Amino acid sequence: MSSSFSQPSSSSSSGIVYALVSRGPVILAEHTAAGVGGGGNFQQVTQAILDKIPPNDSKLTYVYDRFLFHYISEGGIVYLCVADDKFGRRIPFAFLQDMAERFVAAYTDGEIVAASAMGLGSFSRTIAHQMDYYSRNPAQVDSIRQVHGEISQVKDVMVQNIERVLERGGRIDVLVDKTNSLNNAAFAFRKRSTAVKRQYWWRNQKLMAAVVLSVVVFVYLLISSACGFPTWSKCRS
Repeated sequence: MSSSFSQPSSSSSSGIVYALVSRGPVILAEHTAAGVGGGGNFQQVTQAILDKIPPNDSKLTYVYDRFLFHYISEGGIVYLCVADDKFGRRIPFAFLQDMAERFVAAYTDGEIVAASAMGLGSFSRTIAHQMDYYSRNPAQVDSIRQVHGEISQVKDVMVQNIERVLERGGRIDVLVDKTNSLNNAAFAFRKRSTAVKRQYWWRNQKLMAAVVLSVVVFVYLLISSACGFPTWSKCRS
């Protein structure tokens, strides 16, 4: 990424400074906080990020200098915001989840699929309102999310360094929310463990049946030998 990336003015760099909703790489609605310099650069960088987001559901944070680019991808719709790094990750991800819920409630699947670039620009007002609310009331938002048990966990975040992720190159750190991957891995492990246990149970049952059958055959042959097989004449007298 080039060093020409503009920095927001100090008076407006606190909190969430830019946010958008997109269908894949197609931006449907966006908003830049008032007084933020370099808004065009935000759009340029986020467009490069959108082009590289995989189609599966995911959560991720790109870190560049003192800005964090957070996104949630659900069902092919991407909710992305840019925030000052001092704002952390809990509040921005709470904002993104709120924005996702409001967006799917405001538009039908048909409207979302049919919309062209900036075709759902009316949602920009909602983005602006929620950006301002979450930026001004982080403590209140945190309290509400705690009451509902909805604060995003950041313990399972792994840090990776990658080269030339964006078109203009440069080094950035990637913070990947591993919660979904870990849950899927745990489920797969439990499934494999259950299958292995079932396999060993059936193997033990077959072995036990073979042992019992062998004992029965041995006892039968022993008795038959003592009684004069096959007429059993010694045991009849």
